[in-house]
Amino acid sequence: MVRRVAVIGAGNSGLACIKTCVDEGLEPVCFESSDDIGGLWKFKELPEPERSSIYRSLVTNTSKEMTCFSDFPMPADYPNYMHNSQLLQYFRLYADHFDLLRHIRFQTTVRSVTQRPDFSESGQWDIVTNNGDGEERHVFDAVMVCIGQYTQPAFPLSDFQGYETFSGRCLHSLEYRNTDARRGERVVVVGIGNSGGDIAVEISRTAEKTFLSTRQGSWVMGRMSSNGLPLDMNAITRLNNTLMLLLPSSLVNWAVERELNRKYDHRLYGLKPKHRILEQSPLINDDLPGRILQGAVVMKPNVKRFTDSGVVFEDGTVEENIEAVVFCTGYHGNFPFLPSSLSEGPHKVLTLYKTLFPPSLSQPTLAVFGVFQTTGPTIPTVEMQARWAVKVFAGLSRLPPKDRMLEVIECERKRNMKRYPCPRKASLQVEYIPYLDFMAEEIGVRPNFLRLLLKDPVLWFRVFFGPCTPYQYRLTGPGQWAGARQAILTQWERVAQPFRTRVVPEPESRPSVRFTPWLLMFAGAVTIAVLSKNGIPLVLQGVAQVLDKGKISLRVFTG
Repeated sequence: MVRRVAVIGAGNSGLACIKTCVDEGLEPVCFESSDDIGGLWKFKELPEPERSSIYRSLVTNTSKEMTCFSDFPMPADYPNYMHNSQLLQYFRLYADHFDLLRHIRFQTTVRSVTQRPDFSESGQWDIVTNNGDGEERHVFDAVMVCIGQYTQPAFPLSDFQGYETFSGRCLHSLEYRNTDARRGERVVVVGIGNSGGDIAVEISRTAEKTFLSTRQGSWVMGRMSSNGLPLDMNAITRLNNTLMLLLPSSLVNWAVERELNRKYDHRLYGLKPKHRILEQSPLINDDLPGRILQGAVVMKPNVKRFTDSGVVFEDGTVEENIEAVVFCTGYHGNFPFLPSSLSEGPHKVLTLYKTLFPPSLSQPTLAVFGVFQTTGPTIPTVEMQARWAVKVFAGLSRLPPKDRMLEVIECERKRNMKRYPCPRKASLQVEYIPYLDFMAEEIGVRPNFLRLLLKDPVLWFRVFFGPCTPYQYRLTGPGQWAGARQAILTQWERVAQPFRTRVVPEPESRPSVRFTPWLLMFAGAVTIAVLSKNGIPLVLQGVAQVLDKGKISLRVFTG
């Protein structure tokens, strides 16, 4: 029987795991190597070995309503996209509210996690820690690994000829803090992920010239969508998820790319990638196109080699007098304290069922959190992983046999390889709503939409047509939160709250949005159609009937 659980790391994943263990009556002990909570989101002036790190200006790419824990909304006055210091403050509020700090042992490093000799029967683990005064040994019934995948930088410097004699400085984004050291320099930033885009934009404000080198380009989206509302709250909805299943991907790609190119032509700006918009994650950046428009950032192809004082790119162009090259080339997800039998390949990549459980274990008493990539927010995803993991530990949710888990892993990897040629990236990709719904089904907290439509049509409308905020998974089942319904009904009010810093005259008359019977009947017809075998014809038939009546005018409802 699982009772004592080791939680390794006190970042957002570790806090969610501690809280979930307490909710389930387990006894968590969290080991945190630093002197504070926050993990990745705890800014440090100097990088520290084996520890994740961020730059001073980092702002979240997902909005507060989408990013919060499912039973603890962020304060209404928080901005919709937060500076890293505000997100850390939210973690402190969460830890204080649920009294989590008493379960954490700070400045304690985990040296090893090994199976006990009777593991096949007990499922227990031996853990060795060090708190500075010497080693200590522990026995735990289960282990939750929460250090994330951003601790071991992928630094491909040796792949480029001439780097040994290059006179400039080469550094990984892990070492980057601010623009002070790059002021007045000519800088090359390698990599067009979210870090690469942010750092290139920031450096360009003080550097003499900034070059952004990319192997294949990227589609670029800002954090702001229609009417200035958060992008993810308009994009990540169950309606959109349903349409993605019903509509041809070529049509969706064309429509989204057309809309993006209306703002700035990706080909003209040197950003256009070979892949379609749905095939890989876009770059979330509000300022990069503007910096390109001003000439402050210059797009370049991949780096081919170094000269003594410059960089040669794959198209043959050369930029001399380069004083710094910043590699925003990602990380290796290494876990050196875990048994080597759980990892494979030269980079010791973990094999994980549903990016969570090692299938090779005879007893499912170890889970590794946050080792995934998704188009949605990370915090609610990790929280759901924690809720599922403790159910598995307790035997209330059962994993498939090993052969079946390996079969699922390989099937999902092959499917993702069509979009992500890199095998490691392919193994990490999960679709946000389907992944959450899968785990919610295992736990017993997935919303029942037909029942919700009949019982509470107003709430159903908000859940299906509105943003898929984490509160949806606290409406029913284990871990139900009495405040979930109200949190959903008031989520747009919290979006609006930080904007209310100046009184603006209201127009004399405003169009109103009414939940007419026709509108609710149409929405219900869509849901029933989706659940039926002939979903597409029924949807089209329902649309035709509504249009024929000519009595309903639809627009995006924002509160």
